[in-house]
Amino acid sequence: MAFTITIQKRIAPGKPASKGFPLTVSLSSQKATLGEVKKQIASASRKLTTERQRITTDDKKPLLDDDKSLADLGVSAGETLYVKDLGPQIGWKTVFLTEYAGPIFIHPLFYYFGPKIWHREFVHSNMQTVAVTLAVAHYVKRELETLFVHRFSNGTMPLFNIFKNSTHYWFLSGFLLAPFVYSPWFSAASVAGTVQDKPAFVYGTAAVMVIAELCNAYTHIILKNLRPAGSKVRKIPRGFAFELVSCPNYFFEFVSWAAFTVLTLNPASALFAAVSTAQMFAWAVKKHKNYKKEFGKEYPKRKAMFPFIA
Repeated sequence: MAFTITIQKRIAPGKPASKGFPLTVSLSSQKATLGEVKKQIASASRKLTTERQRITTDDKKPLLDDDKSLADLGVSAGETLYVKDLGPQIGWKTVFLTEYAGPIFIHPLFYYFGPKIWHREFVHSNMQTVAVTLAVAHYVKRELETLFVHRFSNGTMPLFNIFKNSTHYWFLSGFLLAPFVYSPWFSAASVAGTVQDKPAFVYGTAAVMVIAELCNAYTHIILKNLRPAGSKVRKIPRGFAFELVSCPNYFFEFVSWAAFTVLTLNPASALFAAVSTAQMFAWAVKKHKNYKKEFGKEYPKRKAMFPFIA
């Protein structure tokens, strides 16, 4: 028995109606999925590919799972759904690979060409050599995780994100951080006799960052194992630091860049660490609230990002 719904374009008040809408979609039954609806919309409007569509009900409730049937989503025959154009999309992996690639090239650039950039000959300190190694290793780790560890619930994100995210990594972590960390003011001659010239300090803070990076990677593997490949299964993450916080990956990222800041004793490092931590904390609070809302009383008591604090 045919199952018909109407698709209307969600537009701002006062703007003209979109060409081709309202659109009548005929499906085989109420068991048809949201994905099938999106495919029909895409067939009728070439601009609105399935990745660009955000479907909502009349009361603006988003319908998010393409694999669920209309019956499971509570959609009835004759109902009107609304579609919003999310704009041009780009793959999550492409965004992550692009944004992390910047610092991988920028840090060595300022390290190896520092004397030419600053028009001053100097010998790099051991601290600077350790710092560039840690910075590059951090972003290479992220690239590898993007390729082999992370599983994304959505295949794409808005195209604009590649510019927004790259600004954070290429400029804040790259062009702001690198020139000053590898500058003559932290050269071997400049740090001679200071704490940054002591191997115990340099390798001790480096060890803290390495341990934090390994812990961060381990939490990502735990998250990967929660979701079988090709699925959108959501489970409560448990074990390791998840017993203390909802987002230990962000906590260990904070520890990592805090250690880098202590190692370099550089205002640019402190600024990057502060901005990154603020953003991660905002994400952690949002994820923590979503976990509690989704799993209710089943969700264990834990903090969002910082153990025993917040």
